[in-house]
Parts: sequence; structure tokens; C-alpha cells
Amino acid sequence: MDFIPFLLSFKLAGLTTLILFVIALPFAWWLSQTNSKMKVVLEAVTALPIVLPPSVLGFYLLVVFSPDSAWGEFFEDIFGVKLVFSFTGLVVASCFYSLPFMVQPLQSGFESLNKHMLEASYLAGKSKLQTIWHVALPNMKPALMTALIITFAHTVGEFGVVLMVGGSIPHETKVASVAIYEMVEVMEYDKAHIYSGIMVAISFVVLLLVYLFNHKQKNRGITV
Repeated sequence: MDFIPFLLSFKLAGLTTLILFVIALPFAWWLSQTNSKMKVVLEAVTALPIVLPPSVLGFYLLVVFSPDSAWGEFFEDIFGVKLVFSFTGLVVASCFYSLPFMVQPLQSGFESLNKHMLEASYLAGKSKLQTIWHVALPNMKPALMTALIITFAHTVGEFGVVLMVGGSIPHETKVASVAIYEMVEVMEYDKAHIYSGIMVAISFVVLLLVYLFNHKQKNRGITV
């Protein structure tokens, strides 16, 4: 049994989660604190990947990532890497596709925090970054863990976007979900059962961890 597709899926999910955490943390903080008229627009744009069919998002990302596009040409000239049919392209595409799953829980967590606690941190001389890191995040652990785990799990299960942007290149872009699709196409149902069973088990364990952690925090009196 070839475990490379699973390793690629976990690698993709890990990198996507890490990158999105760095990007989404300040963005979610800003959304939770701002009164800007653009807030609703940005929230709607951020949530688009949730309602858009993956094939639609994958198509437009494929167009944007193409070497013939300005962005694709710029990325190739600067970094020397093609975004279409490459693992790097999968990471970038996954960041777009999984963005709302990182932003929304973090924003919800920030909005639930006691404003007086944040003001006390500022009065104590802490910067915004110090307040976020040392005050906000420790007091919104359920939201933080939900964002990280759900983003990771969602990326592991990606199919439409990764297939359109990355194709099915063995040992590079052929992740677990694509491997299952190909097995079904050639009627290798026994292998598809094994791969699918592993994916079901992974999804269940991930969700179980989220609910167990949140239940534990709720019993301690920490809710988000």
C-alpha cells in the first residue's frame, strides 16, 4: 500500500495551517475590533470558499496561477516556481480554500473576550501584539484549537481545488483524496475502501479531539 498520498496530504495540511495562522491571526483580530464599513464586505469575501463549488474556485485559481497570467508570471520570475501542477501551487490554493476555517473561529474567539481585560493589558503598557499573544490567545483556547484543527482537517479532505490546480502527479501533487478518485475510476474498489476508511478515521479523530477539548475547557469555565 502506497502511503505517499497520505504523507502529501498531511504535509499540505500542515503547511497550509501554519501559513494561514500567521495570516489570519492579525486579520481576525482586526475584524473583531474594527467598525469599518468594509468589515461586512471583507467577511463576505472571506467566507466565499465555503459556498463556492470547489470546481469554480479551482478554475479561477488555475487561471490566476497560469504562467500566462501576471500573477503566475511574477511568481515564476521572482521565486522560479510554477504554481500550476506543483506542490507550491497546492499550498497557495489551499490557503485560499481554507481561509474561512481559520479566520471565522479566531474572529469569534476575539469577539467573545472581555473588553475590560484587553483595556487593562493596554493600560499595563503591553502592545497590541503582546496583548494578542499573552492575553487574548490564552483566554480563547477552544476557538484557537478549533481554528487550527478544522483548518488542518479541511485541507486534508480537499479534492476539487487540488485536482484542478495540482493535477495528479505521483509523489508531488497526488494527495489522498485524488488517489481515491483514481482508484474508483479504474474500479480498484478494495484499495479505495482502505484509503477511504483511513480518511474517515482521521476525520472522526480530528472532530473528536475538537469536541473533547472544548468540553474540557467548558468544564473549567472557559467557553467560546
